[in-house]
Amino acid sequence: MSIPIQNIIPVIEAKATIELVDEIIENVSIDSRSQQNNNKTLFFALVGPNHDAHIYINDLIDKGVNNFVVNYIPDNINDKANFLVVDNTLFALQNFASYYRALFSFPVIGVTGSNGKTIVKEWLNFLLSPDYNIIRSPKSYNSQVGVPLSVIAINEHHNLGIFEAGISTIGEMVRLQKVIQPTIGILTNIGSAHDEGFVDISQKIKEKLKLFSDVEVLILHKNKTIEAFLKSEIKTFTWSSQDRSADVYYQKKSFDNHSVLNITYKNLCFSISIPFTDDASLENCMHCVLTMLYMGYNDEIIQSRVSELFPVEMRLKVKNGINNCTLIDDSYSSDFQSLKIALDFLEHQKQHKKRTLILSDIFQSGLSDDELYARVSQLIISYKIKRVICIGDTVVKFKHKFLNSISFQSTKDFIKAFESLDFDNETILIKGSRQFEFENIVSLLEEKTHETVLEINLNSISHNLNYFKSKLKPKTKVMVMVKAFGYGSGSYEIARLLAHHKVDYLGVAFADEGIELRKAGIDLPIMVLNPEMTSFSSMIQYNLEPEIYSIRQLKAFLKIADQKELTNYPIHVKINTGMNRLGFDTEILPELVSILKGLTSIKVKSILSHLASSDVLSHNEFTLKQISDFEKDSSFLMKELKINPIRHICNTSGISNYPEAQYDMVRLGIGLYGVSNDEDEIHLLENVGTLKSVISQIREIHEGESVGYSRRFMAEGKTKVATIPIGYADGISRAWGNGVGYVVVNNQQAPIIGSICMDMLMVDVTGINCTEGTSVIIFGKDPSVVTIAKGIKTIPYEILTSISERVKRVFYRE
Repeated sequence: MSIPIQNIIPVIEAKATIELVDEIIENVSIDSRSQQNNNKTLFFALVGPNHDAHIYINDLIDKGVNNFVVNYIPDNINDKANFLVVDNTLFALQNFASYYRALFSFPVIGVTGSNGKTIVKEWLNFLLSPDYNIIRSPKSYNSQVGVPLSVIAINEHHNLGIFEAGISTIGEMVRLQKVIQPTIGILTNIGSAHDEGFVDISQKIKEKLKLFSDVEVLILHKNKTIEAFLKSEIKTFTWSSQDRSADVYYQKKSFDNHSVLNITYKNLCFSISIPFTDDASLENCMHCVLTMLYMGYNDEIIQSRVSELFPVEMRLKVKNGINNCTLIDDSYSSDFQSLKIALDFLEHQKQHKKRTLILSDIFQSGLSDDELYARVSQLIISYKIKRVICIGDTVVKFKHKFLNSISFQSTKDFIKAFESLDFDNETILIKGSRQFEFENIVSLLEEKTHETVLEINLNSISHNLNYFKSKLKPKTKVMVMVKAFGYGSGSYEIARLLAHHKVDYLGVAFADEGIELRKAGIDLPIMVLNPEMTSFSSMIQYNLEPEIYSIRQLKAFLKIADQKELTNYPIHVKINTGMNRLGFDTEILPELVSILKGLTSIKVKSILSHLASSDVLSHNEFTLKQISDFEKDSSFLMKELKINPIRHICNTSGISNYPEAQYDMVRLGIGLYGVSNDEDEIHLLENVGTLKSVISQIREIHEGESVGYSRRFMAEGKTKVATIPIGYADGISRAWGNGVGYVVVNNQQAPIIGSICMDMLMVDVTGINCTEGTSVIIFGKDPSVVTIAKGIKTIPYEILTSISERVKRVFYRE
């Protein structure tokens, strides 16, 4: 891309304030954190319900960015850069992408549907890449923002595009059609995803079909319902296993680990074998087969390539590695666009100063090898990668472009040399094309734990944070609680994400939790809610702010403060308004005032209290009295001490149920993790944590035989029993066993039978298709932690925080 900024102004209908007239735009950004931002970047300051990228503009100018598309020009910077002012920065981004897409005339495949979009796109990329330089959506970049960013990555060497489009409500697809401008359309399975954005299935289908308003051909499963909504001028190419009037008809034979499809197309009959047996994979495969037929491929090429299809990994995963390393696992794709995305993700991982990139040959860049690896070298320098390990015939030829590089011709050569490579205290990005089998490298580097993992969806954390932010007044601050190992989810990773979202405070229970966050590089203000007096010196050393709740504790802190000659060190005064746990009672406040008056060593940063029953609306009168008492007591302190601190009393339930008590700040806890006591609200939150394991062994028992300790389960007939390597030492309560609870195996509920053991539990999988090694969901969407809590008569907090730290945490972004 090389476009004069003057050419962009009319395209996005901007009113321009131009300081640098001759600027040339070479890349586009919406992410203030990206190391790719520079003086050739056009930054679109996107605005959403709970975020406004305009707040990052000052920082970006300091980093050298000169060109911005904005809704407004922030104060005091209008003469520091070029500003293109528009009514809506998202629409401006889409309009620019539409203009840019129209500069290229090669075929573009547009894919939409409810399910299977990303898999079809990735499979088509694999099937067609031997013959084309393909530009495609990275990962699942199919949103109103992701689609234009994908299209803007086109360069003059590409000759085929594959872009997916996802929508959640009406009015969105028209804009994406203008951006993608597909010449070939594929409609995948229409299911229930995002149904809430449409009146009914008819409206949803009509909206999806708008992507194909100007295609040469639309490829789809023959379906009378969908065909009823198609305009007569749209040419279709259909497939079916039931309707012989489809353009392509197939019959299926399924085996243990593969399927054979016998395909009839015009006068052509041939068979293909694919390594899948499930219906969804067969549907996705047929869309690919029809695309290849339409593009003129013969049956022999189709047969040979389709037989090599593979499962698609759509997530970047963060894993614990050996020797205190952190792994970013992106071991199934290697193209230039996804490398940039992975490096941006790496930039957010600030746990280690040392960064290593393990990189295979890069394919489908559309660039010459010289230009491609020159650009890769620039990326590596800008992201401060300390070591590059090159694997592959091509990348090895350019190893001289990378500082501190090591090279291997193959993954096998790397594995042979593994013991000599010295991985220790570093973040390692593993970025490789599927054919290099980098999963073997991940296996070597991954910390060895048992097969149970807690997967944490970082996108869901962001969604839930933004949901609760939407309930707040514009100036209300947010403290997020990351105590108890981030409610069992992992405090450092969550804290880092919260820092990006610019929350105002983090809350921990004890000083050592805060110290670990500081050591990991978290520099947000951190409040310690239950500080032990023996930890005051350490807290001061790491700039942690104590909650002060008693005269004795205050005097102990002041003694340390005087010894260290502190000035205006922040403290947080807690008032007891009815929780009767910690805090100053009303009658103690005059004594508190007498001690604090005139002190310069400390500063009352905030005054807080804690709602005892904000989640129980039948206790409304009690909660309102708490709020009233807090108002009275905090006002007394503010008046007597002549201070204007932050005041806060609302917890998660308080945010939703008592909006009038937001004061200056709220404290968000369990809600961040997708849990609410409100049945309606919980459907608006996203599940964050999914606890998974695998089946270790399956056996069949007969009537009268028992399972587990104390023979608490007795079989009433032939029963198939699966043993799963997770137990009460991992945090699964024994009360959830013996018929009370269940796990999910292949989307079916399998009751837990017998007593839950320390390291194992057993389930009844009679009638469920599964084998040893099959994945098992312990909790997630179903059963949710709320379901489990109700089943054993406790609270979701206990379920989440009980998960042992020996259970591996895997963090990922969709």
